[in-house]
Amino acid sequence: MASTRRLAAILAADVAGYSRLMGADEEGTLAALKALRRELADPKIKEHHGRIVKTTGDGLLIEFVSVVDAIRCAVEVQREMAGRNAEVPADRRIEFRMGINLGDIIRDGRDIYGDGVNVAARLEGLAEPGGICVSRVVRDQVRDKLDFAFEDMGEQQVKNIARPVRVHRVVLGETTGSSESTAVGAANPPLALPDKPSIAVLPFQNLSGDPEQEYFADGMVEEIITALSRIRWLFVIARNSSFTYKGQAIDVKQIGRELGVRYILEGSVRKVGGRVRITAQLIDATNGAHLWADRFDGSLEDVFDLQDKIAISAAGVVEPALQAAEIRRASARPTKDLTTYDLYLRALSHFMTYDKERILQALDWLRQALDRDPHYSPALALAANFRLHLDVNDWADDGEANRNTAVDLARQALRITVDEPDILAQTAFVLAYFGDDIKACSSLTDRALELNPSSSYAWLCSGWIRLYAGQPDAAIEHFHSHFRLNPRGPRGTVLLGIGFAHLFEQRFEEAVTALQASLQLLPSISWAYAALASCYAQMGRLGDARAMVERLRAITPHAMPSVALFRNPEHRELLLSGLRVAAGETQ
Repeated sequence: MASTRRLAAILAADVAGYSRLMGADEEGTLAALKALRRELADPKIKEHHGRIVKTTGDGLLIEFVSVVDAIRCAVEVQREMAGRNAEVPADRRIEFRMGINLGDIIRDGRDIYGDGVNVAARLEGLAEPGGICVSRVVRDQVRDKLDFAFEDMGEQQVKNIARPVRVHRVVLGETTGSSESTAVGAANPPLALPDKPSIAVLPFQNLSGDPEQEYFADGMVEEIITALSRIRWLFVIARNSSFTYKGQAIDVKQIGRELGVRYILEGSVRKVGGRVRITAQLIDATNGAHLWADRFDGSLEDVFDLQDKIAISAAGVVEPALQAAEIRRASARPTKDLTTYDLYLRALSHFMTYDKERILQALDWLRQALDRDPHYSPALALAANFRLHLDVNDWADDGEANRNTAVDLARQALRITVDEPDILAQTAFVLAYFGDDIKACSSLTDRALELNPSSSYAWLCSGWIRLYAGQPDAAIEHFHSHFRLNPRGPRGTVLLGIGFAHLFEQRFEEAVTALQASLQLLPSISWAYAALASCYAQMGRLGDARAMVERLRAITPHAMPSVALFRNPEHRELLLSGLRVAAGETQ
């Protein structure tokens, strides 16, 4: 592979006193380092879009596209390490030294070389245990973007670098502050956060070099605000407030305080010829952490249609990112401080896991939430869905009672909330699965998508209901709409639905591909084994069909599951005929 040269932010890290730690307790040190990588370092690197170039016994070399991401990653790791070490004896503490540089590198395969890398390594050697040293160019790039203080350590002569390097130390736990920011804070006291997730969408930067394109960037943001406003559980700041920051240097923490929101969405618009690229990133304004970033491309042939499509896509991918952030925040709270909403979020963290114990734990949390507020419709709808999952896998102690409870919960939620898209979709899915009128259930999901066309979950439920209704190709289309809006979400149940749709259309090769992928992600789902067994039998692959039936019987006594949820009699017979052949070969 040919080498390439480019500018990059490089973070070098190693463990202070590694030899001493290994000498005192080799196995314990190695186990602790592995745990730190798994639990802290690797997730933070991924969160901030870093790439681990290589590791040594006691060190890491990491490449970032953005120097801001590199600094944030380093600071968050060091602060969390300090918190962990507070309860560890001094002679057993694991502390990282870190150095960050922005410079020219040469990439050769996965490895990188050059002065940019060498300077980062020398900076790491100058850092104290638990500290971060950066070059002047790094400090200059981030000092107006990040709320961290830097201490000038002067010019340092370092090994194998001809010129002196100006070094700055990141002052952890302190912020830069300024008389200007203090005055602003005094004039605009922080607003209290709402009792639900809150977001402001800031004006996107116009990077086109064409002032005439300003209207396009502003229109884009207005469309995104409108799309996000359709999400009923989300508090969205109005355009008139968020646009007061247009053309200003952005300090997301200060904006969060002034607008009283937890999350900030910012981005840019670049137009080149007849194409446009939108980039966006979601930030937690309470700590500056980047939660999500993505880009969207399109043609300017129909500018208003493009704005609408990108706005729906952006809102669709922001919604699960926000929900995931809220789940993490609620899960980190002490169990003694649980509220109805936090109990619901804890249960939501187990959704689509298809693990019996986690489902039962989620149902217990939802029971507690409903004891506090019997009319909390999100908890009612979610509890109904978890009971559907118990039925799918034959895990309920009393199947009929579980089904009756699921339907009752769904109908309660529907009576309480008639205009919340995700609740409409969830209840429709449960009621369709347990045999309610399929046209009425389809109408519920149509209404959900009318209210919020960027609801990825509504598209998922609609896909399954179309499948139950005997419309496999429409189901596949809806499943793909879900994928586009939630590309990083759980894929197992979607692939299962796509597999069934291809099976019913007798596209057996495509069905096998989707169903096998579904099983890789959700090995406990009995329906995937049943569908694969039938599909293999229809293809004449009787050995594979028998193997699937054996695996199916290992997790459920029912190798011939009920197929009543599929309303098309030809689809039911196709599925059952294949299963009969597969099961008959094992008798």
